[in-house]
Amino acid sequence: MASSGYTYEISLKLVRARDGSVPSEPASLTFEHVSHDDILAIVERVRHHSGLGPDASAAVAVGTKLLGEVMISDKRNPLFDPLRAGLHAFIASLKQKTTT
Repeated sequence: MASSGYTYEISLKLVRARDGSVPSEPASLTFEHVSHDDILAIVERVRHHSGLGPDASAAVAVGTKLLGEVMISDKRNPLFDPLRAGLHAFIASLKQKTTT
């Protein structure tokens, strides 16, 4: 059966603590996320058109996609109410910059 989107494995690993030390056993988190968009292509567009550095561009693109899709899938949850209008405006502005 075909997937309803792209399935991503998202991984986060602590490589250096606030004090600069390197953990002997780095803490990590891995989860799967399904997106109707090609997030990797979005990251590349943001990297080329946002004026942000490569790592900041990736963080903005991935973070915005993950948050936005959770908000859409759980649209009745009032937790997201304060973010809805602002995030919508931000995404519209970002799309305008990256759709060239």
